[in-house]
Amino acid sequence: MSASHKPDVGRHQERLAAEGIDVVRVTYPDLIGTDRARDVLLDQLPAACEHGLAFCRAVYHTSPQGDVVPVSGGLDAGLPDITVRPDLDTLVALPWEPGVAVCLGEAVDAATGAPAPESPRDLLRSVLDQCAEHGLRPVVGPELEYFLCDESPETATGWKRYSGATGAVYTSGLRADPDNHLLRTLRALRDLRIGATTGNHEFDGGQFEINLTHSEALSAADRAFRFKSAVKELARKEGRLATFMAKPFNDAGGSGFHLHLSFEAAAEEGARNTLDDPSAPYGLSATARHAIAGVLAHAPALAALANPTVNSYKRFGPDTLAPWLIDWGLDNRSAMVRIPPERGAGARLEMRLGDASANPYLLIAGTIAAALLGIRAGEEPPAPLEGYGYDPSRAAVLPTTLAAALDALEADTALTEVLGKDFAASYLSYKRNEVERFQRHVTDWEFTEYAYHL
Repeated sequence: MSASHKPDVGRHQERLAAEGIDVVRVTYPDLIGTDRARDVLLDQLPAACEHGLAFCRAVYHTSPQGDVVPVSGGLDAGLPDITVRPDLDTLVALPWEPGVAVCLGEAVDAATGAPAPESPRDLLRSVLDQCAEHGLRPVVGPELEYFLCDESPETATGWKRYSGATGAVYTSGLRADPDNHLLRTLRALRDLRIGATTGNHEFDGGQFEINLTHSEALSAADRAFRFKSAVKELARKEGRLATFMAKPFNDAGGSGFHLHLSFEAAAEEGARNTLDDPSAPYGLSATARHAIAGVLAHAPALAALANPTVNSYKRFGPDTLAPWLIDWGLDNRSAMVRIPPERGAGARLEMRLGDASANPYLLIAGTIAAALLGIRAGEEPPAPLEGYGYDPSRAAVLPTTLAAALDALEADTALTEVLGKDFAASYLSYKRNEVERFQRHVTDWEFTEYAYHL
Protein backbone atom coordinates (compact mmCIF):
# COMPACT_ATOMS: atom_id res chain seq x y z
CA MET A 1 0.00 0.00 0.00
CA SER A 2 1.47 3.35 -0.99
CA ALA A 3 1.76 6.26 1.40
CA SER A 4 -0.96 8.10 -0.53
CA HIS A 5 -3.45 5.35 0.35
CA LYS A 6 -2.67 5.18 4.06
CA PRO A 7 -4.69 8.30 4.98
CA ASP A 8 -7.70 6.78 3.16
CA VAL A 9 -7.52 3.72 5.40
CA GLY A 10 -7.28 5.98 8.41
CA ARG A 11 -10.38 7.92 7.38
CA HIS A 12 -12.29 4.68 6.93
CA GLN A 13 -11.16 3.50 10.38
CA GLU A 14 -12.31 6.75 11.99
CA ARG A 15 -15.68 6.65 10.25
CA LEU A 16 -16.31 3.01 11.10
CA ALA A 17 -15.27 3.46 14.72
CA ALA A 18 -17.66 6.43 15.00
CA GLU A 19 -20.43 4.13 13.75
CA GLY A 20 -19.62 1.55 16.42
CA ILE A 21 -18.00 -0.87 13.98
CA ASP A 22 -14.95 -2.82 15.13
CA VAL A 23 -14.79 -5.66 12.54
CA VAL A 24 -14.50 -5.59 8.74
CA ARG A 25 -15.52 -8.72 6.86
CA VAL A 26 -13.59 -9.08 3.59
CA THR A 27 -15.48 -11.31 1.16
CA TYR A 28 -14.96 -12.48 -2.40
CA PRO A 29 -16.65 -15.00 -4.76
CA ASP A 30 -15.28 -18.47 -5.37
CA LEU A 31 -15.62 -20.31 -8.67
CA ILE A 32 -19.26 -21.24 -8.09
CA GLY A 33 -20.20 -17.80 -6.75
CA THR A 34 -20.44 -18.53 -3.03
CA ASP A 35 -18.73 -16.18 -0.63
CA ARG A 36 -15.34 -16.81 0.98
CA ALA A 37 -14.40 -14.37 3.70
CA ARG A 38 -12.29 -13.38 6.69
CA ASP A 39 -13.12 -11.06 9.57
CA VAL A 40 -10.52 -8.38 10.29
CA LEU A 41 -10.43 -6.40 13.52
CA LEU A 42 -10.66 -2.71 12.74
CA ASP A 43 -7.20 -1.89 14.11
CA GLN A 44 -5.72 -4.48 11.72
CA LEU A 45 -7.33 -3.01 8.61
CA PRO A 46 -4.22 -1.06 7.50
CA ALA A 47 -2.13 -4.25 7.61
CA ALA A 48 -4.78 -6.16 5.66
CA CYS A 49 -4.76 -3.44 3.00
CA GLU A 50 -0.98 -3.27 2.81
CA HIS A 51 -0.06 -6.95 2.94
CA GLY A 52 -3.34 -8.62 1.97
CA LEU A 53 -5.00 -11.66 3.47
CA ALA A 54 -3.56 -15.05 2.53
CA PHE A 55 -5.95 -17.75 1.30
CA CYS A 56 -5.15 -21.10 -0.28
CA ARG A 57 -5.79 -20.87 -4.05
CA ALA A 58 -7.53 -24.24 -3.82
CA VAL A 59 -10.50 -22.46 -2.24
CA TYR A 60 -11.54 -21.91 -5.86
CA HIS A 61 -11.33 -25.67 -6.43
CA THR A 62 -13.20 -26.81 -3.30
CA SER A 63 -16.57 -28.51 -3.76
CA PRO A 64 -19.67 -27.61 -1.70
CA GLN A 65 -18.95 -30.75 0.33
CA GLY A 66 -15.40 -29.63 1.14
CA ASP A 67 -13.48 -31.84 -1.29
CA VAL A 68 -10.51 -30.25 -3.08
CA VAL A 69 -11.00 -30.96 -6.78
CA PRO A 70 -7.77 -31.69 -8.71
CA VAL A 71 -7.66 -28.54 -10.84
CA SER A 72 -4.35 -27.38 -12.26
CA GLY A 73 -2.65 -24.86 -9.99
CA GLY A 74 -4.04 -26.29 -6.76
CA LEU A 75 -3.12 -29.71 -5.44
CA ASP A 76 -0.58 -30.32 -8.21
CA ALA A 77 1.22 -27.05 -7.35
CA GLY A 78 1.41 -27.72 -3.62
CA LEU A 79 -1.65 -25.67 -2.65
CA PRO A 80 -0.16 -22.17 -3.17
CA ASP A 81 -1.58 -18.91 -1.84
CA ILE A 82 -3.64 -16.15 -3.28
CA THR A 83 -3.68 -12.72 -1.63
CA VAL A 84 -6.94 -10.87 -1.03
CA ARG A 85 -6.93 -7.13 -0.34
CA PRO A 86 -9.96 -5.20 0.92
CA ASP A 87 -11.69 -2.98 -1.63
CA LEU A 88 -12.57 -0.12 0.74
CA ASP A 89 -14.75 1.56 -1.88
CA THR A 90 -17.28 -1.24 -1.29
CA LEU A 91 -17.47 -0.91 2.53
CA VAL A 92 -20.94 -0.95 4.06
CA ALA A 93 -22.27 -1.76 7.52
CA LEU A 94 -24.09 -5.09 7.87
CA PRO A 95 -27.62 -4.23 9.02
CA TRP A 96 -28.14 -7.57 10.78
CA GLU A 97 -24.74 -7.89 12.50
CA PRO A 98 -24.06 -4.93 14.83
CA GLY A 99 -20.45 -3.83 14.84
CA VAL A 100 -19.60 -5.43 11.50
CA ALA A 101 -18.97 -3.83 8.12
CA VAL A 102 -18.37 -5.81 4.94
CA CYS A 103 -16.41 -5.11 1.78
CA LEU A 104 -15.39 -7.00 -1.32
CA GLY A 105 -11.86 -8.30 -1.73
CA GLU A 106 -9.51 -8.25 -4.72
CA ALA A 107 -7.80 -11.62 -5.27
CA VAL A 108 -4.33 -11.78 -6.81
CA ASP A 109 -1.70 -14.46 -7.30
CA ALA A 110 0.61 -14.17 -4.29
CA ALA A 111 3.73 -14.86 -6.37
CA THR A 112 3.07 -12.63 -9.39
CA GLY A 113 0.62 -9.99 -8.18
CA ALA A 114 -1.52 -10.70 -11.25
CA PRO A 115 -5.25 -11.38 -10.88
CA ALA A 116 -5.95 -14.88 -9.58
CA PRO A 117 -6.63 -17.10 -12.62
CA GLU A 118 -10.03 -18.26 -11.34
CA SER A 119 -11.19 -14.91 -9.97
CA PRO A 120 -14.75 -14.38 -11.28
CA ARG A 121 -14.53 -10.62 -10.77
CA ASP A 122 -11.41 -10.37 -12.88
CA LEU A 123 -12.87 -12.61 -15.58
CA LEU A 124 -15.75 -10.16 -15.93
CA ARG A 125 -13.32 -7.23 -15.97
CA SER A 126 -11.43 -8.85 -18.85
CA VAL A 127 -14.62 -9.22 -20.89
CA LEU A 128 -15.60 -5.62 -20.15
CA ASP A 129 -12.18 -4.43 -21.31
CA GLN A 130 -12.83 -6.15 -24.64
CA CYS A 131 -16.20 -4.41 -24.88
CA ALA A 132 -14.52 -1.07 -24.22
CA GLU A 133 -12.25 -1.68 -27.21
CA HIS A 134 -15.43 -1.60 -29.30
CA GLY A 135 -16.71 1.54 -27.56
CA LEU A 136 -19.40 -0.37 -25.68
CA ARG A 137 -20.34 -0.23 -22.00
CA PRO A 138 -22.68 -3.06 -20.91
CA VAL A 139 -25.51 -2.21 -18.52
CA VAL A 140 -27.13 -5.07 -16.61
CA GLY A 141 -30.23 -5.49 -14.45
CA PRO A 142 -30.35 -8.80 -12.49
CA GLU A 143 -33.53 -10.64 -11.45
CA LEU A 144 -33.21 -13.58 -9.04
CA GLU A 145 -35.63 -16.06 -7.53
CA TYR A 146 -35.14 -18.31 -4.51
CA PHE A 147 -37.02 -20.69 -2.19
CA LEU A 148 -37.31 -20.14 1.55
CA CYS A 149 -37.44 -23.32 3.64
CA ASP A 150 -38.25 -24.25 7.23
CA GLU A 151 -36.63 -27.10 9.09
CA SER A 152 -38.55 -30.36 8.77
CA PRO A 153 -36.86 -33.38 10.42
CA GLU A 154 -39.50 -35.74 9.07
CA THR A 155 -38.56 -35.08 5.42
CA ALA A 156 -35.70 -36.76 3.56
CA THR A 157 -33.80 -33.48 3.14
CA GLY A 158 -34.62 -32.03 6.54
CA TRP A 159 -36.33 -29.02 4.94
CA LYS A 160 -39.75 -28.07 3.59
CA ARG A 161 -41.08 -25.01 1.80
CA TYR A 162 -41.78 -22.11 4.14
CA SER A 163 -45.28 -21.65 2.74
CA GLY A 164 -47.45 -24.14 0.93
CA ALA A 165 -49.81 -21.52 -0.43
CA THR A 166 -50.78 -22.20 -4.04
CA GLY A 167 -52.03 -19.72 -6.60
CA ALA A 168 -50.37 -16.78 -4.83
CA VAL A 169 -48.40 -15.79 -7.90
CA TYR A 170 -47.02 -12.23 -7.96
CA THR A 171 -48.41 -11.26 -4.57
CA SER A 172 -47.12 -9.75 -1.36
CA GLY A 173 -48.46 -9.63 2.16
CA LEU A 174 -49.52 -12.33 4.58
CA ARG A 175 -51.48 -14.48 2.12
CA ALA A 176 -48.30 -16.18 0.86
CA ASP A 177 -45.82 -14.80 3.40
CA PRO A 178 -47.34 -15.35 6.86
CA ASP A 179 -44.19 -14.32 8.75
CA ASN A 180 -43.42 -11.21 6.64
CA HIS A 181 -40.11 -12.63 5.40
CA LEU A 182 -40.16 -10.43 2.31
CA LEU A 183 -40.67 -7.17 4.18
CA ARG A 184 -37.79 -7.84 6.58
CA THR A 185 -35.52 -8.92 3.74
CA LEU A 186 -36.29 -5.92 1.53
CA ARG A 187 -35.61 -3.51 4.36
CA ALA A 188 -32.31 -5.19 5.26
CA LEU A 189 -31.23 -5.17 1.60
CA ARG A 190 -32.14 -1.49 1.32
CA ASP A 191 -29.85 -0.74 4.25
CA LEU A 192 -27.10 -2.85 2.66
CA ARG A 193 -27.25 -0.43 -0.29
CA ILE A 194 -27.07 -2.99 -3.09
CA GLY A 195 -29.84 -1.51 -5.21
CA ALA A 196 -32.78 -3.69 -4.20
CA THR A 197 -35.96 -2.17 -5.63
CA THR A 198 -38.99 -4.47 -5.42
CA GLY A 199 -39.97 -7.96 -4.33
CA ASN A 200 -42.88 -10.34 -4.44
CA HIS A 201 -43.93 -13.90 -3.81
CA GLU A 202 -43.24 -15.88 -6.95
CA PHE A 203 -44.96 -18.78 -8.72
CA ASP A 204 -44.57 -21.62 -6.20
CA GLY A 205 -45.17 -21.81 -2.47
CA GLY A 206 -42.24 -20.43 -0.51
CA GLN A 207 -40.65 -18.89 -3.63
CA PHE A 208 -39.71 -15.21 -3.82
CA GLU A 209 -38.21 -12.81 -6.33
CA ILE A 210 -36.36 -9.60 -5.51
CA ASN A 211 -35.24 -7.23 -8.25
CA LEU A 212 -32.09 -5.13 -8.34
CA THR A 213 -31.68 -1.89 -10.22
CA HIS A 214 -29.66 -1.82 -13.43
CA SER A 215 -26.10 -0.53 -13.51
CA GLU A 216 -22.71 -0.96 -15.14
CA ALA A 217 -22.02 -4.68 -15.45
CA LEU A 218 -19.34 -5.14 -12.77
CA SER A 219 -21.43 -3.26 -10.22
CA ALA A 220 -24.45 -5.39 -11.17
CA ALA A 221 -22.45 -8.59 -10.66
CA ASP A 222 -21.09 -7.34 -7.33
CA ARG A 223 -24.58 -6.48 -6.15
CA ALA A 224 -26.07 -9.80 -7.28
CA PHE A 225 -23.27 -11.67 -5.48
CA ARG A 226 -23.86 -9.68 -2.30
CA PHE A 227 -27.62 -10.09 -2.68
CA LYS A 228 -27.42 -13.89 -2.73
CA SER A 229 -25.06 -13.95 0.25
CA ALA A 230 -27.28 -11.56 2.20
CA VAL A 231 -30.52 -13.45 1.59
CA LYS A 232 -28.92 -16.71 2.73
CA GLU A 233 -27.46 -15.05 5.85
CA LEU A 234 -30.78 -13.43 6.77
CA ALA A 235 -32.51 -16.80 6.49
CA ARG A 236 -29.85 -18.50 8.63
CA LYS A 237 -30.34 -15.85 11.30
CA GLU A 238 -33.96 -17.05 11.56
CA GLY A 239 -33.09 -20.75 11.51
CA ARG A 240 -34.29 -21.06 7.92
CA LEU A 241 -32.72 -21.98 4.60
CA ALA A 242 -32.83 -19.72 1.57
CA THR A 243 -31.71 -21.68 -1.47
CA PHE A 244 -30.88 -20.49 -4.96
CA MET A 245 -30.68 -24.11 -6.13
CA ALA A 246 -32.17 -24.40 -9.62
CA LYS A 247 -34.93 -26.91 -8.74
CA PRO A 248 -35.02 -27.98 -5.08
CA PHE A 249 -38.43 -29.72 -5.12
CA ASN A 250 -39.97 -32.33 -7.40
CA ASP A 251 -43.46 -30.83 -7.12
CA ALA A 252 -42.47 -27.23 -7.87
CA GLY A 253 -40.87 -25.27 -10.65
CA GLY A 254 -37.36 -23.89 -10.57
CA SER A 255 -35.77 -20.56 -9.75
CA GLY A 256 -34.44 -18.32 -12.51
CA PHE A 257 -31.69 -15.73 -12.79
CA HIS A 258 -32.69 -13.41 -15.63
CA LEU A 259 -30.44 -10.67 -16.98
CA HIS A 260 -31.57 -7.47 -18.66
CA LEU A 261 -28.70 -6.34 -20.89
CA SER A 262 -28.10 -3.22 -22.94
CA PHE A 263 -25.01 -1.48 -24.30
CA GLU A 264 -24.21 2.19 -23.96
CA ALA A 265 -21.86 4.19 -26.16
CA ALA A 266 -20.49 7.65 -25.51
CA ALA A 267 -22.20 10.48 -27.37
CA GLU A 268 -21.86 14.27 -27.30
CA GLU A 269 -25.00 14.60 -25.23
CA GLY A 270 -24.06 11.69 -22.91
CA ALA A 271 -24.39 7.93 -22.93
CA ARG A 272 -26.55 6.52 -25.72
CA ASN A 273 -28.32 3.15 -25.75
CA THR A 274 -26.90 1.45 -28.82
CA LEU A 275 -29.72 -1.12 -29.01
CA ASP A 276 -32.40 1.39 -30.01
CA ASP A 277 -33.14 2.41 -33.60
CA PRO A 278 -36.71 3.52 -34.41
CA SER A 279 -36.08 3.19 -38.16
CA ALA A 280 -34.81 -0.42 -37.99
CA PRO A 281 -36.78 -3.68 -37.92
CA TYR A 282 -38.57 -4.14 -34.57
CA GLY A 283 -37.06 -0.80 -33.47
CA LEU A 284 -33.81 -2.65 -32.77
CA SER A 285 -30.48 -1.41 -34.05
CA ALA A 286 -28.02 -3.55 -36.00
CA THR A 287 -25.98 -3.79 -32.77
CA ALA A 288 -29.01 -5.21 -30.96
CA ARG A 289 -29.77 -7.76 -33.66
CA HIS A 290 -26.12 -8.85 -33.87
CA ALA A 291 -25.99 -9.20 -30.08
CA ILE A 292 -29.10 -11.40 -30.14
CA ALA A 293 -27.56 -13.53 -32.90
CA GLY A 294 -24.40 -13.92 -30.81
CA VAL A 295 -26.28 -15.06 -27.72
CA LEU A 296 -28.24 -17.59 -29.79
CA ALA A 297 -25.13 -18.88 -31.56
CA HIS A 298 -23.24 -19.47 -28.32
CA ALA A 299 -26.22 -20.59 -26.21
CA PRO A 300 -25.15 -24.27 -25.89
CA ALA A 301 -21.81 -23.18 -24.39
CA LEU A 302 -23.48 -20.47 -22.30
CA ALA A 303 -25.62 -23.14 -20.66
CA ALA A 304 -22.52 -24.41 -18.84
CA LEU A 305 -22.26 -21.03 -17.08
CA ALA A 306 -25.96 -20.14 -16.87
CA ASN A 307 -27.07 -23.61 -15.73
CA PRO A 308 -23.98 -24.76 -13.85
CA THR A 309 -25.14 -27.74 -11.79
CA VAL A 310 -26.39 -31.27 -12.35
CA ASN A 311 -29.65 -30.12 -10.82
CA SER A 312 -30.00 -27.21 -13.27
CA TYR A 313 -31.19 -29.43 -16.09
CA LYS A 314 -34.11 -30.78 -14.06
CA ARG A 315 -35.59 -27.29 -14.30
CA PHE A 316 -35.98 -27.64 -18.08
CA GLY A 317 -38.77 -29.27 -20.05
CA PRO A 318 -42.12 -28.56 -21.73
CA ASP A 319 -44.44 -26.19 -19.87
CA THR A 320 -41.84 -25.37 -17.21
CA LEU A 321 -41.59 -21.69 -18.21
CA ALA A 322 -37.83 -22.25 -18.23
CA PRO A 323 -36.22 -21.85 -21.66
CA TRP A 324 -34.84 -25.07 -23.09
CA LEU A 325 -34.91 -24.08 -26.77
CA ILE A 326 -32.59 -21.63 -28.54
CA ASP A 327 -34.90 -18.85 -29.70
CA TRP A 328 -35.80 -15.21 -29.21
CA GLY A 329 -39.04 -13.27 -29.24
CA LEU A 330 -40.59 -9.82 -28.94
CA ASP A 331 -42.05 -9.52 -25.43
CA ASN A 332 -42.43 -13.31 -25.41
CA ARG A 333 -41.69 -15.00 -22.07
CA SER A 334 -41.56 -18.44 -23.62
CA ALA A 335 -38.39 -17.50 -25.55
CA MET A 336 -34.83 -17.88 -24.31
CA VAL A 337 -34.09 -14.26 -25.23
CA ARG A 338 -37.00 -11.89 -24.70
CA ILE A 339 -37.03 -8.33 -26.03
CA PRO A 340 -39.13 -6.25 -23.61
CA PRO A 341 -41.45 -3.72 -25.27
CA GLU A 342 -39.58 -0.57 -24.17
CA ARG A 343 -37.46 1.23 -26.72
CA GLY A 344 -35.38 4.37 -26.54
CA ALA A 345 -33.25 4.45 -23.38
CA GLY A 346 -35.07 1.33 -22.16
CA ALA A 347 -34.23 -0.89 -25.15
CA ARG A 348 -32.66 -4.12 -23.93
CA LEU A 349 -32.62 -7.86 -24.23
CA GLU A 350 -33.64 -10.18 -21.41
CA MET A 351 -31.55 -13.33 -21.19
CA ARG A 352 -33.85 -15.89 -19.55
CA LEU A 353 -31.59 -18.93 -19.76
CA GLY A 354 -29.89 -18.62 -16.36
CA ASP A 355 -31.03 -20.30 -13.19
CA ALA A 356 -30.52 -18.92 -9.71
CA SER A 357 -27.57 -21.20 -8.93
CA ALA A 358 -25.39 -19.40 -11.50
CA ASN A 359 -22.35 -17.42 -10.38
CA PRO A 360 -23.40 -13.81 -11.17
CA TYR A 361 -19.96 -12.88 -12.50
CA LEU A 362 -19.76 -15.87 -14.84
CA LEU A 363 -23.34 -15.56 -16.10
CA ILE A 364 -22.91 -11.86 -16.85
CA ALA A 365 -19.44 -12.32 -18.36
CA GLY A 366 -20.59 -15.20 -20.57
CA THR A 367 -23.71 -13.42 -21.80
CA ILE A 368 -21.78 -10.23 -22.62
CA ALA A 369 -19.02 -12.24 -24.31
CA ALA A 370 -21.55 -14.05 -26.53
CA ALA A 371 -23.26 -10.77 -27.42
CA LEU A 372 -19.88 -9.19 -28.20
CA LEU A 373 -18.99 -12.08 -30.50
CA GLY A 374 -22.27 -11.54 -32.31
CA ILE A 375 -21.58 -7.83 -32.69
CA ARG A 376 -18.13 -8.61 -34.07
CA ALA A 377 -19.52 -11.17 -36.53
CA GLY A 378 -22.31 -8.87 -37.72
CA GLU A 379 -24.78 -11.71 -38.30
CA GLU A 380 -28.56 -11.42 -38.19
CA PRO A 381 -30.75 -13.58 -35.94
CA PRO A 382 -33.55 -15.75 -37.35
CA ALA A 383 -37.13 -14.49 -37.30
CA PRO A 384 -38.47 -13.96 -33.78
CA LEU A 385 -40.65 -16.59 -32.14
CA GLU A 386 -44.37 -16.02 -32.52
CA GLY A 387 -46.87 -17.46 -30.11
CA TYR A 388 -46.13 -19.91 -27.32
CA GLY A 389 -42.74 -21.56 -27.65
CA TYR A 390 -41.39 -24.91 -26.45
CA ASP A 391 -41.82 -26.58 -29.82
CA PRO A 392 -38.58 -28.40 -30.74
CA SER A 393 -39.63 -28.52 -34.37
CA ARG A 394 -39.23 -24.72 -34.48
CA ALA A 395 -35.91 -24.24 -32.65
CA ALA A 396 -32.84 -26.18 -31.60
CA VAL A 397 -32.76 -27.75 -28.14
CA LEU A 398 -30.24 -26.61 -25.54
CA PRO A 399 -27.98 -29.19 -23.85
CA THR A 400 -30.07 -31.37 -21.55
CA THR A 401 -27.31 -32.30 -19.10
CA LEU A 402 -24.42 -30.52 -17.46
CA ALA A 403 -22.00 -32.90 -19.16
CA ALA A 404 -23.34 -31.96 -22.60
CA ALA A 405 -23.17 -28.25 -21.75
CA LEU A 406 -19.54 -28.59 -20.63
CA ASP A 407 -18.71 -30.33 -23.91
CA ALA A 408 -20.36 -27.43 -25.76
CA LEU A 409 -18.34 -24.91 -23.78
CA GLU A 410 -15.08 -26.70 -24.52
CA ALA A 411 -15.95 -26.91 -28.23
CA ASP A 412 -16.85 -23.20 -28.44
CA THR A 413 -13.30 -21.90 -28.86
CA ALA A 414 -14.48 -18.42 -29.87
CA LEU A 415 -16.27 -18.00 -26.54
CA THR A 416 -13.49 -19.52 -24.42
CA GLU A 417 -11.01 -17.23 -26.17
CA VAL A 418 -12.96 -14.20 -24.94
CA LEU A 419 -13.42 -15.66 -21.47
CA GLY A 420 -9.81 -16.82 -21.18
CA LYS A 421 -8.41 -20.28 -21.80
CA ASP A 422 -6.97 -20.65 -18.29
CA PHE A 423 -10.32 -19.92 -16.73
CA ALA A 424 -12.11 -22.29 -19.12
CA ALA A 425 -9.68 -25.12 -18.34
CA SER A 426 -10.14 -24.68 -14.58
CA TYR A 427 -13.93 -24.41 -14.83
CA LEU A 428 -14.23 -27.47 -17.06
CA SER A 429 -12.05 -29.57 -14.74
CA TYR A 430 -13.98 -28.47 -11.66
CA LYS A 431 -17.43 -29.07 -13.15
CA ARG A 432 -16.55 -32.39 -14.81
CA ASN A 433 -15.48 -33.64 -11.41
CA GLU A 434 -18.96 -32.66 -10.16
CA VAL A 435 -20.56 -34.73 -12.93
CA GLU A 436 -18.33 -37.72 -12.13
CA ARG A 437 -19.18 -37.57 -8.43
CA PHE A 438 -22.90 -37.44 -9.20
CA GLN A 439 -22.70 -40.37 -11.59
CA ARG A 440 -21.20 -42.51 -8.82
CA HIS A 441 -23.84 -41.52 -6.27
CA VAL A 442 -26.86 -43.77 -5.62
CA THR A 443 -29.96 -41.57 -5.37
CA ASP A 444 -33.14 -42.06 -3.37
CA TRP A 445 -35.03 -42.36 -6.66
CA GLU A 446 -32.96 -45.37 -7.70
CA PHE A 447 -33.53 -47.16 -4.41
CA THR A 448 -37.28 -46.49 -4.53
CA GLU A 449 -37.52 -47.55 -8.17
CA TYR A 450 -35.49 -50.75 -8.03
CA ALA A 451 -34.73 -52.13 -4.57
CA TYR A 452 -38.03 -53.90 -3.82
CA HIS A 453 -38.66 -55.38 -7.25
CA LEU A 454 -35.22 -56.28 -8.55
